[in-house]
Amino acid sequence: MSTVSVVGPADGETIQLGPTQIRVLEDGSTTGHRLGIAEITIAPHTQGPPQHRHAQHDEGFYVVSGTVHFTTGETTHAAPAGTLAMIPPGAPHTFANLGDEPAVMLNTFTPDLYVQYFRDLRNMIASGREPTPESTAAIMSRYATVPATDYA
Repeated sequence: MSTVSVVGPADGETIQLGPTQIRVLEDGSTTGHRLGIAEITIAPHTQGPPQHRHAQHDEGFYVVSGTVHFTTGETTHAAPAGTLAMIPPGAPHTFANLGDEPAVMLNTFTPDLYVQYFRDLRNMIASGREPTPESTAAIMSRYATVPATDYA
């Protein structure tokens, strides 16, 4: 028999990465690792990760509140609440909250590869290692993800 997962408003695994909080709602254990879901809260005036590309998973971002700026290559899109951004494998991307209020997104990973990235990054920081571009890229590489330095 399949197990149903119900995650309440105060439940889920919380991962704090500086001014950004990730609440893991589905880590793939209920979906046979086909899907991971997280709620991401970005503090005001906060840049996201360096632009990067995923080779093996799609990533979706649904803006629940606030406005998130998505950059894909050299193009930036202002995405107010109610906007969905779908990032296919290979597309360079990043995001930022340039506003004065927190922004909240629902983030999907198909398959669930990237959920563990957040855990690994948290563990690296907790061990006293700085999240430099090199150390972050090393963790990204475990999940078929690389920094995007060209946009062609």
